[in-house]
Amino acid sequence: MDLFMELSVLWAAVVAYVLAGSLAIFGVLLKKRPEKAILGLMVAGLVLHTVAIAVRWDRLDHGPFVTMFEILSSNVWSLMLAFAIAYWRLPAVRPVAALVMPILFTMMGWLMTVSPGEAHLPPTYHTVWLFIHIGFGKVFLGAVLVAVGLSGVILLRQTGAGGNWFQRLPTDERLSELAYRCMAIGFVFETLMLIAGAIWAQDAWGRYWDWDPLETWAFITWLIVGVSLHARLTFNLSPRLGAWLVLAVFVSAFLTFFGVPFISQTPHQGAV
Repeated sequence: MDLFMELSVLWAAVVAYVLAGSLAIFGVLLKKRPEKAILGLMVAGLVLHTVAIAVRWDRLDHGPFVTMFEILSSNVWSLMLAFAIAYWRLPAVRPVAALVMPILFTMMGWLMTVSPGEAHLPPTYHTVWLFIHIGFGKVFLGAVLVAVGLSGVILLRQTGAGGNWFQRLPTDERLSELAYRCMAIGFVFETLMLIAGAIWAQDAWGRYWDWDPLETWAFITWLIVGVSLHARLTFNLSPRLGAWLVLAVFVSAFLTFFGVPFISQTPHQGAV
């Protein structure tokens, strides 16, 4: 019965997210501004999603970070929370939701195809460093997601239709600056994520670093973020080139978070 309740509330949250994203897309296409309704639906979805995660956490007595279903669900929640905060605090860039929400729709669709089966918490997960490590990682990915939305607008403006859709947004230069501020925040939190992960690895496996696939890809992503920020500060990059660098960071981060952990055969799998 608890599983039925959890899934019912979760799907209600997904419906609220989809309605918010659909309104955002139609708002851009029709040049309308249903911003309060979009934010309200985002918040409603987050409340419902929080209840679903809490029900599962109480039932299984562990957080949503063991199975693929739990990892996807918790990441949809954290990414939506990060974007909802940005949507609330940065009114000038709210049309970016028309680009960000389809990315989240993809993850929601993936979530709906995964079995909600249960798994026991591995012994190595019984540490506070797990929460710290995962928390920093979620803030990093959330910051990059906002930067991706801003960069997507810059690239779409190169087309005639995109220029018409996003007329009331700030200039490309301003959007590029905001995107790289988000990237800088992401860089700080990914650095903290790697440090916390190393401490957890020492606790769990008796070594700080072992170059397993997930550690290696996390470090590669960190390098790509660092290089993109360095290029931004050192060279006079055009907003368009800067936008492509942001997308490269997002692809690398997405593969690191949602690709490598599920195919790795090392103890540091990220999902069981």
